Amino acid sequence: MLTVNKLLPQGQGLASVLLKRAATVELDWDVRQKSRFDAVDSQGRQLGVFLPRGTVVRGGDVLVAEDGSMIRVQAAAQPVLRITPCTAHGSQFDLTRAAYHLGNRHVQIELQPDHLKIEPDHVLADMLRAMHMTVEAIQDSFEPEGGAYASGHGHAHHHAHDHGDHSHAQTNPPHGEPGHVHGPGCSHGHEHTSAAPTARGKPIGIAIKAAPAPHVHGPGCGHDHHDH
Repeated sequence: MLTVNKLLPQGQGLASVLLKRAATVELDWDVRQKSRFDAVDSQGRQLGVFLPRGTVVRGGDVLVAEDGSMIRVQAAAQPVLRITPCTAHGSQFDLTRAAYHLGNRHVQIELQPDHLKIEPDHVLADMLRAMHMTVEAIQDSFEPEGGAYASGHGHAHHHAHDHGDHSHAQTNPPHGEPGHVHGPGCSHGHEHTSAAPTARGKPIGIAIKAAPAPHVHGPGCGHDHHDH
């Protein structure tokens, strides 16, 4: 068995000629969402895949074996439900509405501009049809959304927002002008010392006598009380 313990998302950094020469392996979604599984590639080799916990394998990713050989992953066709708006009286907004209700049920969804795909579920299919959606059972690949906080799969989307190197058209006004902010990027020196208050003569201590608490007339009071 050939051990695989490395994954290159979408073959990142590999020349196209190497990708064309690589062996392939077809995996459905049930397998690709696991980090440890066995498979057989197009060359008939037994693969033992051991990836970091939480890794999700996508169609187009490249597995790298311990001997350096590469295996390109293909998303295998599998049973799915294809969801589209009703052509008679529906609209594209219906897809948004359907995705909302499916998301509330924590359903894995593949989002496309003109359709949605989910794994077969007759209860959900009935719900969608009641919403006047068209639901079709087909064989196709399945690549559900990973979610905003999904981890374990690094796509090559490098958004270099280095806020120390660029500005967002909001320059710091010159020193001394209103709106100037002291902080990183300020070009002048800052003496971070506490300015001593200006001396105004020797302080004089004045003893202050606390005022006596107000007297309350009532039982136990030693005063004579006359009825008025």
